[in-house]
Amino acid sequence: METDDLVVFKDINPLAPVHLLLVPKRHIRSVNDLEDTDGPILSKLIFAAKEMAVKTGVSATGYRLFFNVEKGGGQEIFHLHMHMIGGWES
Repeated sequence: METDDLVVFKDINPLAPVHLLLVPKRHIRSVNDLEDTDGPILSKLIFAAKEMAVKTGVSATGYRLFFNVEKGGGQEIFHLHMHMIGGWES
């Protein structure tokens, strides 16, 4: 999935049967670097995750959304991105 503001793709080292990365096109280094004006892109990431949950079939069974923040929080790529994981057997 791609829009004017973000791109969504599969994680190359998935932690779950469904593991997507939702990435804004505009560079934001991490959650720590968000500005007050970045609210709209965060909203777009969440709504894109909701749409992708439907498309990947995990909306009814459940999924997890998360950000890793800085090295100590597990961030390896220093461009803001949100993980969406799910698809385990229920």
